[in-house]
Amino acid sequence: MKKILVTGGAGFIGSNYINHILKERDDYFIVNLDKLTYAGNLENLKESENNPNYCFIKGDITNSELVEYIFKKYEIKYVINFAAESHVDRSILGSEVFYRTNVIGANVLLETARRHEIEKFLQISTDEVYGSLGAEGLFTEQTPLSPNSPYSSSKAGADMMALAFYHTYGMPVSVTRCSNNYGPFQFPEKLIPLMIINALNNKSLPVYGDGMNVRDWIYVIDHNKAVDLVFEKGISGEVYNIGANNEMPNIDIIKLILQILGKQESLINYVKDRPGHDRRYAIDASKIENDLGWKPSFNFETAIDSTIRWYIENQNWWERIISADYQKYYSLQYSAK
Repeated sequence: MKKILVTGGAGFIGSNYINHILKERDDYFIVNLDKLTYAGNLENLKESENNPNYCFIKGDITNSELVEYIFKKYEIKYVINFAAESHVDRSILGSEVFYRTNVIGANVLLETARRHEIEKFLQISTDEVYGSLGAEGLFTEQTPLSPNSPYSSSKAGADMMALAFYHTYGMPVSVTRCSNNYGPFQFPEKLIPLMIINALNNKSLPVYGDGMNVRDWIYVIDHNKAVDLVFEKGISGEVYNIGANNEMPNIDIIKLILQILGKQESLINYVKDRPGHDRRYAIDASKIENDLGWKPSFNFETAIDSTIRWYIENQNWWERIISADYQKYYSLQYSAK
């Protein structure tokens, strides 16, 4: 039995990972450590909460005493660090919590893992650490890091620290950097769920700038399958890019959502662009494909349709989490031009 500490497992990607992996594996025991910030939701894990190979602990990864206790009590030998403050817009409004969680928290995990001589530490990162691309080209694992937001700089710092623990201490650390995820349980501050929910409510759809910022999209389950493959077979000290070769301008995604929902494009509302808004991301995933045999299983058209259907069928889920605090943030962030 592999005893794995999964941090941030009540968030979007982490919860999808836990639900997925507990259905696939009976040799994993997962301890989910999550602070339950605004984006963490235990409802995401209803299908896993009664699994005997799963337990949840509410807590902060910056709490070194708690992390030490968990390592000792559960004899942790593996860590998958999903925990992060992850929304660029919020990092622009206030950066401190991003550096505290994403950098100091990663350091607490790495130091504790080093003391306990763990067998694998997987740092989950983002393609945003590479900065912005021009009209052509792809991010490879050799692309120099050039983060342009407080969020991406905090993730780049954590990546460098994780790899430094490999080079300095010989710790078995690998890093994954993924493109934009979409799918069930994503908090509605992110582009796709925000646009789906606003369209369902016949509210305006706020679009930054000219809407032509390009992102590379991957369905969350494909990401999680890649994470598990790197966890099982990834080489220590290596970085693995994860992407599904689905580049699309934001405005095209929005228009597609409106089309699927039968809504008018008149709902689109162009707003002042985000400061330092990266123009284009695109991932070269050939390394994980060639070295580990990973390929995405979901095509975008099928998966986006499935995602939209999930939000239609789970209205109670997202209505509960759109709180007064979220509405205050929403108003502040998307003020009109």
